Amino acid sequence: MTFDSASYIVFLAVVFLVYWRLHLREQNAFLLFASCVFYAWWDWRFLLLMAASTTLDFILARRIDAESRPRVRKGIVLASVAVNLSILGFFKYFNFFIDSFRHVADAAGLHFVPMLAWNIILPPAISFYTFQEIAYIVDVYEGRLRSASRFVDYGLFVSLFPHLIAGPIQKPSHLLPQIQSPRPWMASKAFDGMILILEGLFRKLVIADNCALIANAAFNGRFGTPDSAITLLGTYAFAWQIYGDFSGYSSIARGSAQLFGFHFMVNFRQPYMATSLQDFWRRWHISLSTFLRDYLYIRLGGNRLGPRRTYGNLLATMLLGGLWHGANWTFVIWGGIHGAALAIERKFLTADGDGQAFSFLQRWFRRIMIFHVVCLAWVFFRASSLAEASNFLTGILHPHWEPVYATAAAYLALSAAGLFFLDLELERSKSEYLLEGRRYATRVIVGVVLVAAISLLTAGSQSAFIYFQF
Repeated sequence: MTFDSASYIVFLAVVFLVYWRLHLREQNAFLLFASCVFYAWWDWRFLLLMAASTTLDFILARRIDAESRPRVRKGIVLASVAVNLSILGFFKYFNFFIDSFRHVADAAGLHFVPMLAWNIILPPAISFYTFQEIAYIVDVYEGRLRSASRFVDYGLFVSLFPHLIAGPIQKPSHLLPQIQSPRPWMASKAFDGMILILEGLFRKLVIADNCALIANAAFNGRFGTPDSAITLLGTYAFAWQIYGDFSGYSSIARGSAQLFGFHFMVNFRQPYMATSLQDFWRRWHISLSTFLRDYLYIRLGGNRLGPRRTYGNLLATMLLGGLWHGANWTFVIWGGIHGAALAIERKFLTADGDGQAFSFLQRWFRRIMIFHVVCLAWVFFRASSLAEASNFLTGILHPHWEPVYATAAAYLALSAAGLFFLDLELERSKSEYLLEGRRYATRVIVGVVLVAAISLLTAGSQSAFIYFQF
């Protein structure tokens, strides 16, 4: 079931009504059961894989806490990370490496080399729950938190259904204590959660799915051979599609969790308002960028080993971050563009937040420039191959105009405008929730408006959440 489906709304309502009739331990056990049902709804075959991975890390974390010998503790954490990454690597990258090897063999004229005829199915959510488990085992090893004493608590930390399929990736020190502590009913928090869910549905169904109509037409060739107008329309449409899609998912996830008394970290803070690439990654998919910073970039040396090593660490982190998104060279190029741009920015440009105040015009000029660097990278993220991305981008060199382009541009502008002005309000208020602090009557009216917009302006055909494939 997807977050924008009727089945999910029914599932959420039933779980909500039962949950608040139970005590803490019963609540956790029931939520773990409900999360397993939610995951099995996607594909029950992989429930055993997630259960095995969860059980292994629960046992190893307990072993780390009970062990005093540094070498043994380090060996346990390395074994856990190795097993988790091996499982992730096998399911996510086996087909990629086999296909890449076949292409290299064909190019070298080695047509006689036998190839395995396996097609490995990617388990839902494996990238997200693997990162969550690695963060937990490392934090236990480094003493940032104690290992969970009850398997139900740790199992719920991994599999809690609002964040299970596509995050946000929760810090163990943030979520696990919430699971282990009583969660009193608070009507105000539940109300904030419902507004978040409506905001997320608006972002997904009204913004993302409408922008997807134009993006898909441009990238799939329904507009014709790429020219300058098609390239720009498709690029801008996908930029707003993926933002509305994933920020919408994250808002629904946060809102759903809040109905059960949990607080999830904010995963997006108006990223297209960023005035630097560094600022963009403080605002976009914050849970992933925080994970990459804490568990990869800093452990590679961060910025402590001199400028050249810093640039290399930035590039390596973003390349691996790109490869995490999918087994395709397009994701590697996407990560490479961001890594190289971050290194160049660090060497030559003044980044936002370093003490320099920008004028209104300077701020918006930088925002527009950063938005277009991000858009360039999005082309590789969206394309199915490097050849498709190259062909699409070269269309910019062929000026052409058709009347239908004006209609598509107007449709795109109207679709993106709602999200743009929503972001302006959130950027101005610096708040976590839409119209936070306003009277309930005002927020109820806004909720009704969102429901009306979702009912009337939803695209004719829905598309799956983009990050569900990762």
